Amino acid sequence: MVSLKLQKRLAASVLKCGKRKIWLDPNEVNEISMANSRQNIRKLVKDGFVIRKPTKIHSRARTRKAHEAKAKGRHSGTGKRRGTSEARLPTKLLWMRRTRILRRLLKKYRDAKKIDKHMYHEMYMKSKGNVFKNKRILMEAIHKAKAERAREKSIADQYEARRAKDKAARERKIARREERHAQGPTAYIEQGKK
Repeated sequence: MVSLKLQKRLAASVLKCGKRKIWLDPNEVNEISMANSRQNIRKLVKDGFVIRKPTKIHSRARTRKAHEAKAKGRHSGTGKRRGTSEARLPTKLLWMRRTRILRRLLKKYRDAKKIDKHMYHEMYMKSKGNVFKNKRILMEAIHKAKAERAREKSIADQYEARRAKDKAARERKIARREERHAQGPTAYIEQGKK
């Protein structure tokens, strides 16, 4: 058996690939062994005695399929888990997400004049104190607080109106009394005669 080491090396150089990708025709060993220059190798390539093997296919179909299944939530049972639940999804990350959502909502409400700065501060501190589990509960709390404030305001307004009314009545009463005193006791006697 003739050694075709040189021819293989030259062919790899000519075809710009590795030696493992070169195929030398076993039926034309004598012809190939005569070639000792790149020029001769090129001629053999043209004749089809030396061929560059096609690249092997490394299919990703199975991998893609597995990834799709994982995206749907398969293959993530207790048997597939290596890290602790804290390592897989840290509670701090959940807290950061929730806090950012709540603070964004508060800022939006304050900018839209739905809440004043005092209520904003109150709700901000409560959300920092882990009072609101999610956005919906915060919104409900805001609506409740607004309704409570409106009710208190209406009660205060009614009380104020009542006080003003009583004060006016009191002043009228005093004015009438002063008027009577100014007229003196004769006015009473004249009224009795009538």
